[in-house]
Amino acid sequence: MDAGTALARLKSGNERFVRGELAAVAGREPAASPVAVVLACSDAKVPPEMVFDQVLGDLYTVRDAGNVAGPEQIVAIEKAARDTGARLLVVLGHSGCDAVQATLDQLRLPEEERDMTLAPVVARIAPAVRELLSSKLAEDDAALLAAAVESNTLAAVEHLLHDSDFLESHMQSGGLAIVGAVYDLETGKVSFFE
Repeated sequence: MDAGTALARLKSGNERFVRGELAAVAGREPAASPVAVVLACSDAKVPPEMVFDQVLGDLYTVRDAGNVAGPEQIVAIEKAARDTGARLLVVLGHSGCDAVQATLDQLRLPEEERDMTLAPVVARIAPAVRELLSSKLAEDDAALLAAAVESNTLAAVEHLLHDSDFLESHMQSGGLAIVGAVYDLETGKVSFFE
């Protein structure tokens, strides 16, 4: 399945999800091969198979706090793209992301007061959101978080392209499309950045 067809399938699945008209049947035999690879946040409120109304096996999902890929996630994504032939990779952020909020909160603190247990997550997300803290958005917490989620998602797409020779070469050759998207926890709608 080409990337455009896969993306259209995910968009129509999300439209069904938003309307509450899920078509995917629980317990159905798993799909033979995934429609897409999804890098999603580990937040339990964002189950990609439900959000896109897909059955077991339709999505190869890799999850990590803040939907940013470290070396282990990149290896899993490369393996999925190589082994399954999926032509679409979606980086799925979500509104109200706790990992992004925690990063913003930590960056506002002096370095010596930061929670070191959050350091790995903060290190991955900070480059995408740091500048927002010195913009007008910093005056409105909700707007700041929304912009930070979007910025983090787009940065994660770029990160995958530049930190994986395999993904970069497959995208350049037209064998893989990579898109960012943000899931709205309130509405259920996924907005794609194409």
